[in-house]
Amino acid sequence: MAIRITLNGKSVEAQPGQTILQVARDNGIEIPTFCYDERLQIDGSCRICLVEVQGARTLLPSCATEVSEGMVVETHSKAVRKARFEILSLIMSDHPRECLKCEKAGECKLQDYCYEYGVDETRYGSLEGPKSARDSDDSNPFYKMDRRKCILCGKCVRVCNQLQCCGSFNFANRGKKAVVSTPFLADIDKGPCVSCGNCVSVCPVGALLPKKPERFRAWETKGTTTTCPYCGVGCQMELRTKGNRVVEVKPLPGRANNGMLCVKGKFGYKFLSHPDRLKTPLIKKDGAFVEASWDEAYATIQKRAEGIRQSQGDYRFAALSSARCTNEENYLMQKLTRAVFKSNDIDHCARL
Repeated sequence: MAIRITLNGKSVEAQPGQTILQVARDNGIEIPTFCYDERLQIDGSCRICLVEVQGARTLLPSCATEVSEGMVVETHSKAVRKARFEILSLIMSDHPRECLKCEKAGECKLQDYCYEYGVDETRYGSLEGPKSARDSDDSNPFYKMDRRKCILCGKCVRVCNQLQCCGSFNFANRGKKAVVSTPFLADIDKGPCVSCGNCVSVCPVGALLPKKPERFRAWETKGTTTTCPYCGVGCQMELRTKGNRVVEVKPLPGRANNGMLCVKGKFGYKFLSHPDRLKTPLIKKDGAFVEASWDEAYATIQKRAEGIRQSQGDYRFAALSSARCTNEENYLMQKLTRAVFKSNDIDHCARL
């Protein structure tokens, strides 16, 4: 049964069990978040989503506070904005001022929120210093870690443990020395990491970044929604392109993948611009492959297939299909094999 609350002076409908953050988003009100992800267990650690609830002794984290009948909430009151300003100031006191050269510029939540709340200088001074003996880790072939830029929101830890179930990251040390750590602070490539890159995808700042084939800014790219071609699961992704080159891949919350990708989907796109990539069919002539048109390739297949059938009869053909194809393409392949080539010898690479 629906309940009613007052949100920023307006009476709105909510469902029992919903949090203030969820109700606010349902009503088009954006509350800043660092650690929140609807796929993960509520953590409430970053506190940037604090809101004012009438009758409460303190400001409450909207991501972890369920609504109740008659609740009166202010999401951007003077007290709320002051608290968010102080939180951002504290984060910036321990954060490198490298926005001009940081690769995350343009899609960094910390940068956006500091701009929104007017955080430029911090009265806490600069507390920046080494957080650990291993500030950076470049050992993984696909992504890099810069602990100096980490704001300890914990999203990478929770995604790795709760969704990917890999256990590559966790927290180590206390207080100012707290860091996101690999097991025994070893190199990333020495641990259980499978290079899925889902930690990179959820990092709100520049602490985890992909190793990109070229430098670019977020506003220089455009996105195209597509389906990952590497297997038949149907994971949804967004190809980020600069000019006519794919420069990055981001996961999308499709029904098949819930905003996750594997190492192939996330990082296996560089073949698109590889100089050795085949761009036309090849036909072997006089012992060497030469480029041909599609019409010539189809005609060659048809001619040789008919020659084999006439000289050796049916059932001389076998076909191997691919898990990288769609279900529809695999269906057509088996139909071609059975109906045209008159052979039941067709298999699929997923059987390996």
